Amino acid sequence: MSPVSDSTNRVIPGPQEPEEKTYHPSDGLFTDAHVPDFDAYLALYKKSTEEPEEFWADVAQEFYWKKPASGPMLQYNFDVNKGNIYIKFMEGAKTNICYNVLDRNVHERNLGEKVAYYWEGNSPDHHQTITYNQLLRNVCQCANALKLLGVKKGDRVAIYLPMIPELVYTMLACARIGAVHSIVFAGFSSESLCERIMDAQCNILVTADGVYRGDKLINLKKIASEALERCKESMALSVQKCVVVKHHASRINSDASNKLQGVVHSVTGYMLYTSLTFKYVFDYHHDDVYWCTADIGWITGHSYITYGPLANGATSVLFEGVPVYPHVGRLWEIIEKYDLSSLRVLGTVGEPINPEAWLWYYDVVGQQRCPVIDTFWQTETGGHVLTPLPAATPLKPGSATCPFFGVQPAVLNEHGEELEGEAEGYLVFRKPWPGIMRGVYGNQERFESTYFRKFPGYYVTGDGCRRDKDGYYWITGRIDDMLNVSGHLLSTAEVEAALAEHPSVAEAAVVSRPHAVKGECLYCFVTLKDHKEFNRTLMDELKRKVREKIGPIATPDFIQNAPGLPKTRSGKIMRRVLRQIARNEKDLGDLSTLADPKVVEVLFSQRCEAAA
Repeated sequence: MSPVSDSTNRVIPGPQEPEEKTYHPSDGLFTDAHVPDFDAYLALYKKSTEEPEEFWADVAQEFYWKKPASGPMLQYNFDVNKGNIYIKFMEGAKTNICYNVLDRNVHERNLGEKVAYYWEGNSPDHHQTITYNQLLRNVCQCANALKLLGVKKGDRVAIYLPMIPELVYTMLACARIGAVHSIVFAGFSSESLCERIMDAQCNILVTADGVYRGDKLINLKKIASEALERCKESMALSVQKCVVVKHHASRINSDASNKLQGVVHSVTGYMLYTSLTFKYVFDYHHDDVYWCTADIGWITGHSYITYGPLANGATSVLFEGVPVYPHVGRLWEIIEKYDLSSLRVLGTVGEPINPEAWLWYYDVVGQQRCPVIDTFWQTETGGHVLTPLPAATPLKPGSATCPFFGVQPAVLNEHGEELEGEAEGYLVFRKPWPGIMRGVYGNQERFESTYFRKFPGYYVTGDGCRRDKDGYYWITGRIDDMLNVSGHLLSTAEVEAALAEHPSVAEAAVVSRPHAVKGECLYCFVTLKDHKEFNRTLMDELKRKVREKIGPIATPDFIQNAPGLPKTRSGKIMRRVLRQIARNEKDLGDLSTLADPKVVEVLFSQRCEAAA
C-alpha cells in the first residue's frame, strides 16, 4: 500500500512494502497501550495538527491551574522578516510545576505511599527508596532552606551535584519557589562551571563535598571553589552564597564542544509536553518501573528523570554510578532487581543509532520482543519530536520514524524550498509545539540567528535528514558534520553506518579533513570488535563497503584504528576532538566532559599521516 497524505500534502507513513523488513511488538505485550495501533496514532496526530487548541486544552485539564489562560492556546512568529521571533503558550495561565508533579500526586491522586525513586548509589551496597510523601517533604525542607538564604522568585540557582536524591530535591525546590535552576553536570571542570554561573548570573551555588564516580574520587567542593575564584577574577561574581550538600563520598557509598548557551524553557508548555511524551512514547502505566540512565545535568535527565515521570506519578530508578563499576554487568544487575524478563520498552537517544547496534539492542537486550524507541529531539525542543510509539509504529532499524503529536516537520533544500515525498535535506519544523525553547537566555539575537534566520518561517534544527517512501525520518547528522567533497554534500552518519556494516567493526565515526584538490575528504575512525585485526586488507574492504553503499565519491581517504572514541559521559561522541585529531591540532580546549581523556592521547599516537 502506498503512503497516504494529509491536507497539507505531508507524507504520512502507511503499511510497509512486503519486501522491507520492519519490526512489530510481540503479541500481548501492549494489550492496554495508550495508542494501540497506527490508525490511532494517525487520528491523534491529525487532531493535534488540525485542532491544536482542543488537543492541548484536553491535556491541560489533567493539571492544576491557579489561573486559566487568558488568550489563545498558542501564538508565535517563526519569520524573522515579520518581526521578533516569539512563542507563547497558554499566555496568562498561572501554575506551579512543583505542585503539579508532587502535591497533586500526593493530595489529589493519593500516591503518597507510591515509590517515586529507587536510588541506586555508586556502590551496589548503597540504595534508597523514596516515596512521593518523602519526596514532597524533602523538597519543602530544601525550599525553606533556600528561602532562608534569600532565594526568591526569578533568582537563578546553579546546581552542581552528582546523581543523588538531593539533586532532585534542589531542582524541585527551585521550581517551588519560582527560582530558575541551572543544573551543571557534575563532571564539568571549574572553568566550565564558572562559565555557566556567569552566563545565567546565578546568585546561589549548591554543590556537594565530593563523589566517587566508579573508583575515582571527584572533589566537587574544590572544583566549585576554583570556579568561584575564576568568576571573581573576571569581575563577574554574582554568587552570594555557596551551599554544600553533605554527601558521603566514599567507596561504599549542551553540546560540550561549543560556547554554551542558556536555553530557556517555560513552565506550562514544558510541563505539558514532557508529561505527554513520557506517557505515550514509553507507554507508561501505573505499575511500571522506569529507568532513564542519563544524568540530570543534561536535558534528557530534566525531561525524562524528573519532570516527565513525576508528572505522571511514575516510579523511576535514579542511578548515581557508571555502567562498568564495580563490574561490566552493573546495569543488568540493577534491572534484574525488578526482573529482566519484565522489560517492555527500550529507548535510545543522542547519536543516530546505526542499524547493526539497533539490531543488537533489539535481539540481545530486548530478546526480540521489546520495541526500540529511537527518539530524535534536542535540548531546544524540550522533549521527543520524532519518535515511534511502542504499540503503534512499525519499526525500521536506524529510523526515528514519525513526528510526535503537534510536531510538523519538513525537509528543505539549500534554497529553503520544501521537498515532497522521498527527499534528503535540512530538517526543519513549520510550527511550534508546547515544549519548544522560548529563547536563549539574555540573547535574542543569537536565538534568532541560530534557529530562524537561515530559513525564515521555520525552526531550523541544524540537522540533516532523509525521508523515505513511507514518510519515515532518518537523521543523517548535524549539518556542520556534513562534508563537501568535490562539490558533493555527504552525510557523515551515512558513511558511519556503511562502515559499521562490516562484520569486524563495532563502531565508527567520520569527520572532515582539508584536502588540496577536493576541498574536504573523509577521515574515518573505526573501533574493531574483540580479536579483530586492523590491517591493509581490512582498510580495502571498508573502502569497498562505502563505495558499494554510497558511491565512489564517498570513498574514505583516511581510516584510523580507534581502540576507543572520545565520548562524553552521556555517550555523545565529541566530533570536535576527532576533527582536531584528524588535522593534528593539539590545542583541544576543555576536555572535562570526556568519560576517558586517555582515549585522546591514544588516537593522536595512532593518527594517519598518509592516505589509506
